[in-house]
Amino acid sequence: MITIALSKGRIFDETLPLLAAAGIRPSEDPESSRKLIISTDRADVRLVIVRASDVPTYVQYGAADLGVAGKDVLIEHGGDGLYQPVDLAIARCRMMVAVPEGFDYRSAVQQGARLRVATKYMQTAREHFASKGVHVDLIKLYGSMELAPLVGLADVIVDLVSTGNTLKANRLLAVEEIMPISSRLVVNQAALKLKREALQPVIEAIAAAVGKRG
Repeated sequence: MITIALSKGRIFDETLPLLAAAGIRPSEDPESSRKLIISTDRADVRLVIVRASDVPTYVQYGAADLGVAGKDVLIEHGGDGLYQPVDLAIARCRMMVAVPEGFDYRSAVQQGARLRVATKYMQTAREHFASKGVHVDLIKLYGSMELAPLVGLADVIVDLVSTGNTLKANRLLAVEEIMPISSRLVVNQAALKLKREALQPVIEAIAAAVGKRG
């Protein structure tokens, strides 16, 4: 049995055509089903529906053989025990620093300065500002990141930005791109050795589908 870990929403929707190229189609829509384990039209393949941030953990510990996770999640997870053979080029967005309108970011990030940064991407934010010689007090939040600078909790935020509409609605500006983000296929390294005959064709079919799409 091959187990593939996926999260609901955009990543799931954009992964479906790639799985179809490998002959894998879910029997149910996870958005309408309450099931966390979904069968497919292949008797030897099943999907497990987990939180996006948990996908690397399920794959790392062998509860899933394959998974799809954003680069942002993989950086925070650390990527231990995971093989990342394919950038799927889906769920694209950007990891950005954003500030309130009128905030002098250029002055605030001079070497030796100190900033309060709200984010759920602690590792990414720490490394980014350390590379500038800026000291940071990191404040971990899980949602409504845009609120933090508006109520004085933080000076700036580090978050994913897709359209930028939420920032604009809250009078925030994206001032610096840290990195582009997309989703990757991740594979359990032990499973790749033990189940290579079953997994390799799936990986190759998905990679080929990504290549065709350009």
